[in-house]
Amino acid sequence: MTGKSILITGCSSGIGYDAAHGLRKRGWRVFASCRQEADCARLRDEGFEAPRIDYTDAETIKTGLAEVLEATGGTLDALFNNGAYATPGAVEDLPADALRAIFEANFFGWHDLTTQVIPVMRAQGHGRIINHSSVLGIVTAPWRGAYNATKFALEGLTDTLRGEMRDTPIHVVTFNTGPVTTQFRKNAATHFERWINWRDSPRATQYEERLIARLYQDRGPDVFELPASAVTKKLVHALESKRPKPRYFITKATYLMDVARRILPTPALDWLVSKGG
Repeated sequence: MTGKSILITGCSSGIGYDAAHGLRKRGWRVFASCRQEADCARLRDEGFEAPRIDYTDAETIKTGLAEVLEATGGTLDALFNNGAYATPGAVEDLPADALRAIFEANFFGWHDLTTQVIPVMRAQGHGRIINHSSVLGIVTAPWRGAYNATKFALEGLTDTLRGEMRDTPIHVVTFNTGPVTTQFRKNAATHFERWINWRDSPRATQYEERLIARLYQDRGPDVFELPASAVTKKLVHALESKRPKPRYFITKATYLMDVARRILPTPALDWLVSKGG
């Protein structure tokens, strides 16, 4: 794959970090972007080109992509939209500003970067865009309303884009990932503390018994949890196959939930997903 270039967001840890290392080993020229400059500097020390891209900061999207294109001479073979976070909490306790903030990071910023990349791919005559959704983009789960909403929105936008790109040489792919070993839960606790006034909620007891323990206690891997390398493996196929799939499921949980949403009546599906809360 010598000469192939990819921009990956959210590379400070977890899935993005593993993908950056995995693709570099396969000969890809990896631009491993991060939200914070300190993480970009750390990746540069590891030998990566690491532009700073913060989805909530439109200027960094513009300048980060410009840095990539300057380095490649104006081309980019692939984009992996990956960086995202969660704001746990009951929907009734979720401030509108919390929703606005998470949509900037998980949705609007992705759209901004993607629409700036598409003209580059059109001009060069090829490209692949992989949007990292979730099992929570096909079913919901309690206490995750903000994250659910961003991923359902991403599903709709990505499906539409894929259909519209059928008359171009640009492939658009969705990843639906279930539980993967990352810092995702730890990072979510920060947003929970910022936005959710759980002590004054009518669900305060439920928070204590269910969500607080899940956020702050290390209970070991979730059922069906896989390492980040499981995502990298599917990413390799999506990037290097002549005919990439439009959608990749990662972890058994995603496969099971996809079957469940197709065959179960809504009350039964509601009962099933409630068990994951």
